[in-house]
Amino acid sequence: MLNTRKSTIFAIIISLLLLVVAPVSAQDDDDDELIGGVLNIYSARHYGDMEGPFLAFEEATGIEVRISQGSPRDLLARLRADIERGNRSVADIFLAIDAGVLAIATEEGLLQPYTSDTLEANIAETQRDPDGHWYGLSQRVRTVVYNPENVTEEEIDTLNDYADLAAPVWEGRLCMRPASHIYTVSWTSGLIYNLGAEEAAEVISGIANNVTRYINSDTSQIRALVAGECDVALVNHYYMGRLANGDDDDQATFEAVQLKWMNQGEDNTGTFYNINGAGIVANAANVEQAQAFLEYFSTIEGQAPDETGISGVNYEFPTNPEAEINETIAAFGEVMLDTGYPLWEYGDLQAEAVELLEDNGFGFSEN
Repeated sequence: MLNTRKSTIFAIIISLLLLVVAPVSAQDDDDDELIGGVLNIYSARHYGDMEGPFLAFEEATGIEVRISQGSPRDLLARLRADIERGNRSVADIFLAIDAGVLAIATEEGLLQPYTSDTLEANIAETQRDPDGHWYGLSQRVRTVVYNPENVTEEEIDTLNDYADLAAPVWEGRLCMRPASHIYTVSWTSGLIYNLGAEEAAEVISGIANNVTRYINSDTSQIRALVAGECDVALVNHYYMGRLANGDDDDQATFEAVQLKWMNQGEDNTGTFYNINGAGIVANAANVEQAQAFLEYFSTIEGQAPDETGISGVNYEFPTNPEAEINETIAAFGEVMLDTGYPLWEYGDLQAEAVELLEDNGFGFSEN
């Protein structure tokens, strides 16, 4: 666990590498023959070694998928080491759960650009790097979940923006993920972007004063709501989807709490969100297979709402606007996302976010 400003910032931001990669352009391939070969993936997703979507990809393309898992920061460090050694990287695809990490990888020259008619047609401009270094494949929305047994209707009606979590009414009633986790860092960067550093600091200070527990698991945060350890928590929406489709205990937990989308309305920013996104490693050995991966998972099939789709399998929202939304999360209601904060700028404010969290008393460890 990183508990000081110096060590945490070092884990997130390092010096930029002077590496320039020429853009690559591709035409759509109408050949239905299987591609074959091998694809090595560094994946920050932790949903089993071989998820259903990867198995579906193997069947559709004949490409053998090999997965190496780790945290976003650990995998970023491994990519740096791979490229510093020269020759070919161990990985062909970098699959991250944070746009800021993808942006940092791009700035450091760890990813090579790739564009195609398929990708540009399937993935909106707001969901991909402007130069094609990476593409968002699913969306994860960070919002409020609360226990209606302990939160009155009047109280929840006053909780509309993230800044409202700093109000005195929530003193001793909040659970939050600690500042050592990328979810908290990226969410805080969104506050800085939308509110400015001074107001964001006031909000974080107020929230820190209201936190009763820091819990390094969104599922455990939701369970803490049911147990009465806190009344409100900030979590990624898909954890609610998992509970809704889990065992009897999970479903009982889901039924005991409610979700509310933050920062909605015509004059508001929209709810903070992040992506599962992927890019081709700068010195990948299996470039054709990596290109096939990006294109496949940009399609309606690759983003299917069930266990075969990269968004559906984890109850996330698709980035392809034509793809169907999983019925469980569709039932949460429509949500306006904060697309005004560009995904490719998430990395720019991460160091400042860590400083702001530490300077204003936000915890870095579980308690």
